[in-house]
Amino acid sequence: MLREQEGRELARGPIDLPFCLLVLLLTAIGLIMLFSASFPRAYYESGNPTYYVSKQGVFAIMGVAAMAFVGKINYQRFRGIAKPLMFLAIILLVLVIIPGNPFALTVNRATRWLGIRGTALQFQPSEVAKLAVVLYFSDSVSKKKERMQTFRYGILPYGVILLVLAGMMMLEPHLSGTLLILGAGAAIMLVGGIGWGWVGGALGVAAAGMYAVVGIVGYGASRIAMWHNPFIDPRGDGYQLSQSLLSIGSGGLLGVGLGKSRQKFMYLPEEHNDFVFSIVCEELGLIGAAVIMLLFAALILRGYWIALHARDRFGSLLVVGITTLLAFQTFLNMGVVTGLLPTTGVSLPFFSYGGTALTIQLFEMGIVLSVSRQMKI
Repeated sequence: MLREQEGRELARGPIDLPFCLLVLLLTAIGLIMLFSASFPRAYYESGNPTYYVSKQGVFAIMGVAAMAFVGKINYQRFRGIAKPLMFLAIILLVLVIIPGNPFALTVNRATRWLGIRGTALQFQPSEVAKLAVVLYFSDSVSKKKERMQTFRYGILPYGVILLVLAGMMMLEPHLSGTLLILGAGAAIMLVGGIGWGWVGGALGVAAAGMYAVVGIVGYGASRIAMWHNPFIDPRGDGYQLSQSLLSIGSGGLLGVGLGKSRQKFMYLPEEHNDFVFSIVCEELGLIGAAVIMLLFAALILRGYWIALHARDRFGSLLVVGITTLLAFQTFLNMGVVTGLLPTTGVSLPFFSYGGTALTIQLFEMGIVLSVSRQMKI
């Protein structure tokens, strides 16, 4: 009873203001850049240049409200929804891969969505799965402590869960989402106390699996070839990356000016979604893009700082998982659009079009703020 009362008292502390302001700033900049990147396509497709940003704005308001609400909740309450959310994520992923399911939507030869085509009722179950992994792993790992050093308790149960989720997501196929879930799960396990030897072994298995998928099965083989040199087929498989590089190169040091991109006029595919950072580079130049990257870096570092000062093991693991998801997704997106990594479908947090993803991201930021209320400082 006393412990519960103490938890309620601690949960009334102030949120971490720098983290909150960075989230709001990135969300606001993201909406501005989304409007700038999307208005030509929105006008050509619907006659309304604000079509995409107006929808995204509604979800942004919902997400900020969710962040504010969740930030006031004692994060210990999230233990209770960890297991049900994991079951829900598995059920949703199964629904996606069921052949003939009318609610499973295929876009660009990948079936990653559930919903009703032509409406706003669409979402990616992988977004739910990311949050489920963070909550479930944080809750479970936080209770084990020294037992995390053993294979039976520290490796086997979490490895099975990650393999099941990864297997279902690769059937969609959804390589980037698979990597994000594996990365977040591995980060929580590592901070939770597993040995570095297991980490090295997992990396070796992952490398072998990637080689088998790409080199033997052939999934994404053309993407690898275009990654090496997209200009060998600039009108075919290399079109997207070559247009992205042209967009980035056109920006130079200072950019062509906000709203003045040329590549967004139906040259660069997915300019409002996965490749919005290319438009950022074109319009704001190297300096503007660097400022945005520094804002992301500051947010990520602040997240890990909160994890270091969390009141207990569960809170620390929660923030590590959420921050790692954010860091990994940001790095993957920027790596893809700049040609550092092979092209794969991964959105830029707070910037790319996608209402469900933005709302869940802001919900996750609310969890971090909830943990920050009880920091030991």
